[in-house]
Amino acid sequence: MDAMRAETRDEESLKRRFWEKLRRVAGKIPFAEDLVAAFYCATDPQTPSRVKLILIGAIAYFIFPTDAIADFLPLVGFADDAAVLAAAITQVASSITEEHRAKARKSLGEVAIDHL
Repeated sequence: MDAMRAETRDEESLKRRFWEKLRRVAGKIPFAEDLVAAFYCATDPQTPSRVKLILIGAIAYFIFPTDAIADFLPLVGFADDAAVLAAAITQVASSITEEHRAKARKSLGEVAIDHL
């Protein structure tokens, strides 16, 4: 838990590591749009602090190098990440706006182009 707290203290590092990992795995995870929309919601200045904390916890779990289930395992590697994200989104769904989702779709399109 202390390691996860340390990971989230430096916002720029969190953002950098999020995008680095997303670029590596975007094509392998079916919840990429939800994850990126959650990221945009968590970094939106209009988002309430409680919502930001919940989403940043889920995002930190995604980027944290040690998981309950290792990400490199086929089929099940991201199941725990998806479960954590789904639980977080369930609590704060009304705060994730269509604008966050549109930015997520645009960003994922750019990530896909980067890998061509």
